[in-house]
Amino acid sequence: MTLQQLKYVVAIDRYRSFASAAEALDVTQPTLSGMVGKLEEELDVKLFERTSRRVATTPTGAKIVEQAQRILMEAGRLREMVSEIKGKVSGEFRIAVGPSIAPYILPDFIKNYLADYPQVTLSVEEMRPEAMIRSLQHATIDAGIATTGHIVAGILEVPLYTERFLVYLSESCRRRFPTFSPDELEHEQLWVMKEVQCLRESAFSFCKGRVGRRHVYEAGNIDTLLRIVDANGGYTIIPEMHLPMLTEHQRRNVRRIDGPHLSLRKVSLYIREDYVRERMLNTVIDTLCKFMPNGMMEAPLLRNGIRL
Repeated sequence: MTLQQLKYVVAIDRYRSFASAAEALDVTQPTLSGMVGKLEEELDVKLFERTSRRVATTPTGAKIVEQAQRILMEAGRLREMVSEIKGKVSGEFRIAVGPSIAPYILPDFIKNYLADYPQVTLSVEEMRPEAMIRSLQHATIDAGIATTGHIVAGILEVPLYTERFLVYLSESCRRRFPTFSPDELEHEQLWVMKEVQCLRESAFSFCKGRVGRRHVYEAGNIDTLLRIVDANGGYTIIPEMHLPMLTEHQRRNVRRIDGPHLSLRKVSLYIREDYVRERMLNTVIDTLCKFMPNGMMEAPLLRNGIRL
């Protein structure tokens, strides 16, 4: 039994296809099949049920895949510990970012990270928080960036930054107030995105006790949402980091939020509690600090970075 065979088994379970697993691992399908066959023979168990249409992991195979993931993770930790001891920042780093955050940080993050850490093989994926936590538990990613509050056993949350929300008003009401108060727009239509929970929570905090109307936009594109507001009236909620993406004319439609309402979101870095690559994690912090707006990053991170 070898680590390579365990990698093959985990990949087949993930992709549910020998061909797709072979492509992801950059090996030929006969090589993959032969190595898995030898492992099945050695263990005297059937790991996968193969048909012409799909591959299914057997109940016994599922248990072996789970153990293989742990073994591969521990083997990876040994290499990571050696790199940390030598003071090196190299190897593969896999990070996931929530869809409501990715448009605002990924372009600058990727550009700066690749320039500063060319020896690191960076892999970035947009991923919903629930899937992100599962991937961390299975050690298929190193870290994730998502809104605060997705804590489960075995996962550590490190607060990264706090972002304010702003209100985008339609032309029909945008010049009436220098700042935004929900009571003053009680009868205006509120448009929110169904798929972005933090925006919904902020928006709906304005709605408690009001009898006015609100509409939910089913997709997850803020630019389209702003055009809906422009065409139909009313207002919506946008994150502060969306401001640079607005035109000069659109920025005149933006107002600060006044009053005791939920008007911010906190964003955190998520890792496994047993993660050991402290230097690698601090490459994330150092990169974010290069382009994040002043005052947004958490002060302890700016002073001390991440300490495991």
